[in-house]
Amino acid sequence: MAWTNYQLFLAGLMLITGSINTLSAKWADMLSAKGCHDDPEHDFSHPFLQAVGMFLGEFCCLVVFHIWLCHDRRRPEPRINPGQRFNPLLFFPPAMCDMLATSIMYVALNMTSASSFQMLRGAVIIFTGLLSVAFLGRKLAVSQWIGILITILGLVIVGLADFATGHRDDSHKLSDVITGDLLIIMAQIVASVQMVLEEKFVYKHDVHPLRAVGTEGLFGFIVLSLLLIPMYFIYVGNFSNNPRHVLEDAIDAFCQIGHKPLIILALLGNTVSIAFFNFAGISVTKEISATTRMVLDSLRTLVIWVVSLALGWEQFQGLQVLGFLVLLLGTALYNGLHRPLLARIPWCAARMDLEESSPAERERLLNDGSVQGADT
Repeated sequence: MAWTNYQLFLAGLMLITGSINTLSAKWADMLSAKGCHDDPEHDFSHPFLQAVGMFLGEFCCLVVFHIWLCHDRRRPEPRINPGQRFNPLLFFPPAMCDMLATSIMYVALNMTSASSFQMLRGAVIIFTGLLSVAFLGRKLAVSQWIGILITILGLVIVGLADFATGHRDDSHKLSDVITGDLLIIMAQIVASVQMVLEEKFVYKHDVHPLRAVGTEGLFGFIVLSLLLIPMYFIYVGNFSNNPRHVLEDAIDAFCQIGHKPLIILALLGNTVSIAFFNFAGISVTKEISATTRMVLDSLRTLVIWVVSLALGWEQFQGLQVLGFLVLLLGTALYNGLHRPLLARIPWCAARMDLEESSPAERERLLNDGSVQGADT
């Protein structure tokens, strides 16, 4: 079945904005400018402020939802189901998980390459699968367990590629690369807790996806903005790259933006892209399929890697290519992308359950748009 022009537009929008999201965040990390009080020029290293911008982008989804809902109510026959009434505080626990995971990942992005950052985020399926079994009572198919094992192998290969690159790459110290990779894996554990909480407590309340993403963005934006105040006084030594060596120096960030306005373009790219990425991802699932969304998300990793190479942000690593392919295979098996192929083989089709995923499972995939944040 051929795609319509609108479906092609949505797929392209998801792929482009998802790639811009990671690339713009990495671009901001690579820019340098003078800070406050005549500080010497230094890198823009402000991961928590970048996370605030990401949550602002998610919050925009809530604004868009209410504008869309008001417009829809003026029609003779409204098409949007606003969902049942719910307590917004249901979103607070997953929002806090999103805040912690996103902040950790932005810290890690300062330490490693954009492509490795995106590839290692594939670890989320390992922990989501295990937590779903432990706390949601879900039974994973044999192909999903195989997908998890293959994903672990892919993570090891990507880690080895980063280890090899760290020995001869002056842009990142080997210790920073290893630390960054480990932080990304840790962040995926928190992100998987977020997804399990969302499925257990939130999505059973029939909440519209844009409303869910936007409400989490609102909580994350408010809480993290307030946390920037104590972070300004928490000394962390060489762990931080800002001149005062505190956990986050938002004032220094604004001074750097004043000295180099180009930084604000990178930050806006991150904020705007996450809003459009969430909208496009949800729309792709509704207009085409959740499977297509998974494929496009995997292609996003490839786009980020190719663009990073073209811009000279990182060196070509054959081992990283192998790692990407293995991760792609693991993700495909876990998400059931192999089923349409096996369905064409009579013997396999007879032994497979080829029914559509349950409404609850489809709803879970439909609502899986928080940043992964970021898509983070």
